[in-house]
Amino acid sequence: MFVTPAFAQDAAAAPGGAAVFAQFLPIILIFVIFYFLLIRPQQKKMKEHRAMVDALRRGDQVVTSGGIVAKVSKVQDDGMVEVEIAEGVRVKVLKHTITTVLNKTEPAAN
Repeated sequence: MFVTPAFAQDAAAAPGGAAVFAQFLPIILIFVIFYFLLIRPQQKKMKEHRAMVDALRRGDQVVTSGGIVAKVSKVQDDGMVEVEIAEGVRVKVLKHTITTVLNKTEPAAN
């Protein structure tokens, strides 16, 4: 008989599909900004680091995450690298802890 105000308001808001999209637009824009400013550059940096670690060879001079400058003496397949930190002092470090390659050795001529 009498239409309550709640039903009247609901019927008026139903065709406004664009209004719902407008409410989610700021959230979508924030996600896009985060992707291009934070996520994408971090993925690129990780990809470059992985390529650098995969390209390690014997004789490369590297810096570990602990700040130790060392020379690669053996690259192992299990994610380890044997480095020489002083004359006759060799230690094993994980490949992913190498942060920088200072000097690359030339590949051996065939």
